[in-house]
Amino acid sequence: MHSLPSVLALRHHPEFERGARDMASAALGIGAWGLVTGVAMVKSGLGVPLSLAMTFLVFAGSAQLASLPLIIAGAPVWLIWATATCVNLRFVIFSAGLRPYFAHLPLKRRLTLGYFTGDLNYIFFQRRFPEPRPADGQEAYFWGSVATNWVAWQTFSVAGILLANVIPPHWGLGYAGVLALLGITASLLTTSTTWAAAGVAAVAAVASYGLPLKLHIVVAIVAAIVTGLALEQWQRRQRGVAP
Repeated sequence: MHSLPSVLALRHHPEFERGARDMASAALGIGAWGLVTGVAMVKSGLGVPLSLAMTFLVFAGSAQLASLPLIIAGAPVWLIWATATCVNLRFVIFSAGLRPYFAHLPLKRRLTLGYFTGDLNYIFFQRRFPEPRPADGQEAYFWGSVATNWVAWQTFSVAGILLANVIPPHWGLGYAGVLALLGITASLLTTSTTWAAAGVAAVAAVASYGLPLKLHIVVAIVAAIVTGLALEQWQRRQRGVAP
């Protein structure tokens, strides 16, 4: 049995560059959200050292923002962990979706992939490799998209942390971050299936907004995935019976 290529060697694979290039289309929006998160951590009173530790160790913007008020309020650790876990439950879905591609890799390698997995990494990867089975270039593509995503997020997040006390509040960075995310989302809606999934997710999120611990986010994600998969299966059956 030959050994798997190292992660560093994957950067020479053509798919690495393709992954980095695909993610570059969303880098500005990712950076804007990272900047907002970095500023929010410091403005909430977390301080620069802890904010820097959080951005590198946690690396999950929505979980960071959801847990900040609880940390500052001195909430029990179990509640902080529960809130962050609920917000990040979507990554369980992402992991299940990536398992057919990477289940053959060693555990340490898979854990590393799990840390770097992001929402857009998952979306771009699924778009590039729609068939759920291992194939050449998949890990290289993943790491290429990670390179762009992680650098964009951390660069702007660290900038937000270091510049938080000099950025005027009236700049409305939170609003700008939301607009950036909406722009990224709109750019990904390229088919009737994605539009339908987004519409169902929006309705599900609004309908379940009253759930505790931001579980409406998880409900919206599950609704979108189920809708997308159901429509894809229906389209495949339609193509199968077509003359």
